[in-house]
Amino acid sequence: MQTDLAGKVVVISGAARGIGAATARAFGKEGAWVILVDRDAIGGKQLERAIGKAQFIEADLNTEAACETVIQTVVKQFKTVDVLVNNAGANDGLNLTAKPSAFMDSVRKNLLHVYALTHYAREALEASKGSIVNVSSKVAETGQGGTSAYAAAKGAIHALTREWAVGFAPKGVRVNCVVPAECDTDQYQRWFATQKDPAAARAGIERLVPFGRRLTRPDEVADTIVFLSSMRASHITGQFIHVDGGYTHLDRASTGEQTKWS
Repeated sequence: MQTDLAGKVVVISGAARGIGAATARAFGKEGAWVILVDRDAIGGKQLERAIGKAQFIEADLNTEAACETVIQTVVKQFKTVDVLVNNAGANDGLNLTAKPSAFMDSVRKNLLHVYALTHYAREALEASKGSIVNVSSKVAETGQGGTSAYAAAKGAIHALTREWAVGFAPKGVRVNCVVPAECDTDQYQRWFATQKDPAAARAGIERLVPFGRRLTRPDEVADTIVFLSSMRASHITGQFIHVDGGYTHLDRASTGEQTKWS
């Protein structure tokens, strides 16, 4: 993909594994300076070495102070933030049986860093007329059952995407959201491993994806994030781009053996 991202400073949260790591590698191929933010020091350092034009910042983003320090460190060294990818998050399966205090703690873990990193990067992004890409989940739209806190956090990210797109528009900053569904991340692989028959569990999920009957690859999500961050997407803002093989919006009848042609 030919983009204008060479030399741009890209901050990615949750960058050590899964979609975050794939996104970091994709930006690296475009010649960007990739700032890898994660609490996984081993994975982060390995990725830093693999990309080359990258810097790993070890941080647990569950506190406002940590988020502020990350952005301050980047701005002090690079003088700018051109792209912010709010990717960090995990589905902890916290459901309605949890106490409200546990619910709020879970929402905080999946949402605070999204707001805090954006808040502290705001001036730098406005100065660079940069781009924000939030990474959400189909759970925010379809529901899943048994994951109230995660659904609430991801729903909030959808709302903030539109809110920020409006607020940043006069400053020339674009804000979009990428929405994966069933993505083949290491987090998902660990879940499969907990099932009685991991291969059967995976096959069952794959059958639900209309296009290709397979899980989305992390690099497919990453390439969409890179596109949205570049001037190839210069007039796209406030949008939700579903990289999911049609999982979220296509009729479940389409996953049957017989295809219905219109």
